Amino acid sequence: MIAPLRHIVLACAATAALAACSKPEQQMPPPPEVGVIEAKPQSVPLQRDLVGRLSPFRSADVRARVPGVLLKRVYAEGSEVKEGQLLFQIDPAPLRASLAAAEAQLASAQASYTNARSTATRARGLAPQGYVSKSDLDNAEAAERSSAAAVQQAQAAVTSARISLGYASVTAPISGRAGKQQVTEGALVGQGETTLLTTVDQIDPLYVNFSMSADELQLLRQAQTRGAVALNDTAQANISVELADGSTYGHEGTLDFSDTTVDPTTGAVSLRARLPNPERILLPGSFVTFKATLGERKDAYLVPQQALLRDTNGGYVYVVGKDGNVARKNVTVDGQQGTSWQVTGGLEPGDQVVVSGVQKVKEGAPARAVAWQPQATPGNEGAAAPQAGDAPAAQQEQPAEDAAAQPQQ
Repeated sequence: MIAPLRHIVLACAATAALAACSKPEQQMPPPPEVGVIEAKPQSVPLQRDLVGRLSPFRSADVRARVPGVLLKRVYAEGSEVKEGQLLFQIDPAPLRASLAAAEAQLASAQASYTNARSTATRARGLAPQGYVSKSDLDNAEAAERSSAAAVQQAQAAVTSARISLGYASVTAPISGRAGKQQVTEGALVGQGETTLLTTVDQIDPLYVNFSMSADELQLLRQAQTRGAVALNDTAQANISVELADGSTYGHEGTLDFSDTTVDPTTGAVSLRARLPNPERILLPGSFVTFKATLGERKDAYLVPQQALLRDTNGGYVYVVGKDGNVARKNVTVDGQQGTSWQVTGGLEPGDQVVVSGVQKVKEGAPARAVAWQPQATPGNEGAAAPQAGDAPAAQQEQPAEDAAAQPQQ
């Protein structure tokens, strides 16, 4: 009786020992949930962020073209003036005297010509009857021709004197904004040189002068495809200026000039755009930052910024393959458009690019892909992360409930 009871006790002890040594089977966590977008090739603009300097559309120096004393300034400095508007007045008295002298010289020449013509006419009438010798006739006709030439010379002198008198009233050569007066009233101007009085600048529109390296320009031209805007098609390329407060200027400019040579000192090519300035907000001489659209690239991909990662090998993204596993793809990035990167190499149409949950994936491991919602914020993504681990958490809580129930039994 004792022996069978001992066997039963030993069997129970062995069973308890085996139960104590055995471990519960470890369950694998489910694949992480990640937000993905489908890579779709599209045409994207070729844009570059550049810096340029503004210059007037036209700029004209107003100079004194005749000598004299500057009497007064007629315009208001910094104001808008029209072409032909009076700006300065130079003392016209000496010029009027010169004109009067030239007119008197003309009158004298005309009188001499009248007398010489009468003498020559008389000689030509008497020569056939032999009353005037051939020599006297020749002299009379020569005097007539010389007098006629003297009249023409005197007429030219009168015209020149009138032009000089007109230059005493200095007018605006173009319409625009007149600058600061360079010479004060009472100064002697135009004495031996054309004295600068002021400058008139046309600032609507303005020119934006900038440059690009020859290598970058060549890459842009190579990136353009048939049907895309070419850099020499200046009527199509445009620029968008950013103001100092971060806002965008209300008018777009157009590229209107691209140099045909490379500057040997800088290795850059000069370009120029025309920018409307009807409100006169922008001023010549200042620097502006702008985004230049210089054509378009086809078959490129737009990838959200958070999807692109970088290491020593360059940029790369994670994609979820058809087998559900995560793979790495090295990509080529060519600029930025808004909040996305322009990827020009490394992706294929239909690739499922991981955008949210990048920190949870591992190359070669499985992942559950869902459509990425652009409006999702980092806080929302963090709230969604625990959902993938809800099942393990429940499994961990269950033993605690059982343990709490043990004493009640």
